[in-house]
Amino acid sequence: SFLSSFVNIIHFILNRTPWFLLVMAVFILGWRLGGKISKGILYAFLLFLIGVVGLWGLMNETLSIVIASVIISLILGFPLGILISSNDRMDTVIRPILDTMQTMPVFVYLIPALLFFGLGKPPAVIATTIYAIVPMIRLTNHGIRQIDKEVIEASISFGSTKLQSLIKVQIPQALPTIMAGINQTIMMAMAMVVTTSMIGATGLGMEVLIAVNRIEIGRGLVSGTAVVIIAIILDRVTQGLAQRSEVKHNAEQ
Repeated sequence: SFLSSFVNIIHFILNRTPWFLLVMAVFILGWRLGGKISKGILYAFLLFLIGVVGLWGLMNETLSIVIASVIISLILGFPLGILISSNDRMDTVIRPILDTMQTMPVFVYLIPALLFFGLGKPPAVIATTIYAIVPMIRLTNHGIRQIDKEVIEASISFGSTKLQSLIKVQIPQALPTIMAGINQTIMMAMAMVVTTSMIGATGLGMEVLIAVNRIEIGRGLVSGTAVVIIAIILDRVTQGLAQRSEVKHNAEQ
């Protein structure tokens, strides 16, 4: 299937990338976005620890599912958020649906994914996408709606079409909020790692699940810590990108 092939391609790229390049990339991102070289060293060291305890391969499997889910969430959630922001009636209809999706127990998402796709990576991607797409839609919608209408009207009065106004004015103005949506989407995708292991998603989540079933405290602690490390690194990097876009946005104003 397409989803299975998509995840396998990402997994292949991650597996073929030398470990030291990933560690170096995390170091540079942590340093440049965090503003301190100590942050880069810390994030790189934490990532290196995952390899030291022998969980690098499982980490790649987990990341392939998370990355695939986040990409699909962004592709679907971003345009949907833009569409809702320009239509009040659609916003009225979609808002309670998003509220329901956000408050529903995560295990509920496993049922339709399991029924339609069986066990394995595709249902894990579907369940994760359904769970993680909500903040992308919500914050894209919110970011565009909070822009001063006078700014939009000014751009149109100067000859911009609605599409040009959206691309050149509204999206850049809403970028800090949209970046926050991307950050939340990634965090919610990471939150599904252990849950999706119940429907056959391999990786660190499966390792945690096996450890729980066998009451192997050490094994569960190590693999659980690896999940936390990945979540921290992804969170700090995306927060750094969001802060940088906000600083750039404020400077332009």
